[in-house]
Amino acid sequence: MNSKYIRNRESTLYYMVTFVEIMLSIIAFHTAMHIRNYYFTNEFLYDREYQILLLIMIFSWFFLLKTTNFEKFHRTKSYSAILVDYTKGILIGSIILMGAIFIFRLDVISRGFVAIFTILNLLVLFFFRVIFYESLKYFRSQGKNRKNVLIIGDDTSDEIINRIIINKEWGLKIDKVISNSQSIYSKYHLLFTILKDENNIHELLDRNVIDEVIYCKNNINQNELNELIFACEEVGVVFHLYSNCWVMTGRKYHLSYFGEMPYFTFMNKPSDQLALFAKDLIDYTMGLIYSILLSPVMLLIALAIKVDSSGPVFFKQERIGLRGRKFNIYKFRTMVTKAEELREEVKSLNEMDGPVFKIKNDPRITKVGRLLRKTGLDELPQLFNILKGEMSFIGPRPPIEEEVKQYERWQLRRLSMKPGISCIWQTMPKRNEIFFSKWMELDLQYIDSWSLKLDLILFFRTFRTIIMGSGR
Repeated sequence: MNSKYIRNRESTLYYMVTFVEIMLSIIAFHTAMHIRNYYFTNEFLYDREYQILLLIMIFSWFFLLKTTNFEKFHRTKSYSAILVDYTKGILIGSIILMGAIFIFRLDVISRGFVAIFTILNLLVLFFFRVIFYESLKYFRSQGKNRKNVLIIGDDTSDEIINRIIINKEWGLKIDKVISNSQSIYSKYHLLFTILKDENNIHELLDRNVIDEVIYCKNNINQNELNELIFACEEVGVVFHLYSNCWVMTGRKYHLSYFGEMPYFTFMNKPSDQLALFAKDLIDYTMGLIYSILLSPVMLLIALAIKVDSSGPVFFKQERIGLRGRKFNIYKFRTMVTKAEELREEVKSLNEMDGPVFKIKNDPRITKVGRLLRKTGLDELPQLFNILKGEMSFIGPRPPIEEEVKQYERWQLRRLSMKPGISCIWQTMPKRNEIFFSKWMELDLQYIDSWSLKLDLILFFRTFRTIIMGSGR
């Protein structure tokens, strides 16, 4: 079975799966109409406008499935990643349908129907793909639909060889290994043909049925790499480049382009631009809504501060934000007006280790200020920082410059994400008893595991911490 035959067979299968998924989408379309008709009492008719929308859906879905590679059978892709891909694709498709309703003036079309169809279609297609993938994994583990792989490696290649051997459901069969490594020869010479590096790659590809070549040397030889890529390109063989340095960094990376020049970009913060855009949009929208709704509360707080002590209502302090940008943070004033001048006098009362200065029962705090700090209401003016784009609802707290100067180098990475009003440390029980280094680790944990779901969880945990007073 040659490489061309496998590719043709998979191409046919791609089209068959795309056809099945479009048929399932048509079924979901009609099911959504019946659900809409059953649960809503107003009159609903399957008229010409729904037939037009169905045709638009069929053509749009075919285009989306082909251009977004949903039909590709990724042998090692996780189901969570597949769900994310489908979610993005179906949302794009739903936007196309809503646009078609507006452009063609399909006034009879129910917006509720589109929402039902979107959710139902996503569930149907995802579960179909799960069942389909599980079936493919089973057949591949039984030796069907396997691809012959040629590995070019060194002493560090045993990990990837072992993973291919163990994960039979990937459908990869190691045909030969090219390596001068004695350890590789000792471990695998009974399982595969081990060849020396001096073998001619062009002749090997011509004489043997090879579907994919995996280059996994720790020290990459640029001239050798260029020759291998060209040799594979000549005969249509897939070439993979693997390096341990990408694993050792422990960071996420992706291929990006400056003009037409490709680069491997290593990320030290979340790289999902769509989700980050959604975070900024949610911050701005919720910041605007809360600013309007809480304006009477903020006015009452301002009056209380004025009555309680002399001085300004707001406290303004320079902080360090995203990647070292300086900005002024706003709070309701909770201390006497000369608090900064009195700091040296109370320095010995500091309860935090590291560069952070914090006193639970600070004698400089006013009566109203103590109540504001206990309830967290002193942070409300930071809504204006959110509206200015300087802060987020959830993110590492912005430090002052003096603290940053005392950071260890690894702690500076907490500045790689927009600062927030609350984060993991702020929701921890008895947070003031946590060592500074642990606080920094929690902030980096937030950055490394960030998602919109995590933001939502921390948002509600913050309210719980404020109500229960468990963070102080």
